Amino acid sequence: MASSAFRAADFKVFELKGFQPRMQAIRTQIRPKLEAIGRSLAPAIQRTIGEPVFAHVARHARRTVNPPSDTWVAFAGDPRGYKKHAHYKVAVSRNCARFLFEVGPEHATKPEWAAAWKKSAARLGPVLRRINGLAWFKNEHDEEPAAPLADLTLEQLTALADELVRTRDGQLVLGRAVPASEAARWTEAQYRQAALEVFRALAPLYRLR
Repeated sequence: MASSAFRAADFKVFELKGFQPRMQAIRTQIRPKLEAIGRSLAPAIQRTIGEPVFAHVARHARRTVNPPSDTWVAFAGDPRGYKKHAHYKVAVSRNCARFLFEVGPEHATKPEWAAAWKKSAARLGPVLRRINGLAWFKNEHDEEPAAPLADLTLEQLTALADELVRTRDGQLVLGRAVPASEAARWTEAQYRQAALEVFRALAPLYRLR
């Protein structure tokens, strides 16, 4: 059975030039580990949120020319896919591993979710701002966060909901990035612990309707 811990060589896959070489390495080297992470984390996430959850490993089916700069396993309550729903994600790229909560561009009811966040921000925001390492990312593929949540005022945190509806591609991405130099030394248990710490902290956002 594949390990669910990424090593230095796994991060270096994203240095490979050309679509086919990188995609082949992602399929053979990275995807089995993402599948193992999915099997490992799905039951624990389900217990955390109190709802069924399904793991979805990225296939990058829409890509034919440009190789992906990252890849991931996403967790959502729909067995058919995750993009139309709030979801969790474990992502890996050249410089980091990321543990994320996302409401993405294809979410089915972005205005309603944004309104729910604004109503709940005064209650949830102060808690999130106290959790070490949590940050806001402008884009789901960004390796560097735009700002730690601790640096955002409650008003700024509340206004992140506007990111969802300002443009068609609007999204809200919160979580933690761990440098590849650190993550490459982690055990499977450390990956699991890091993921669940983030996912449990952000579970109230996952439950927003």
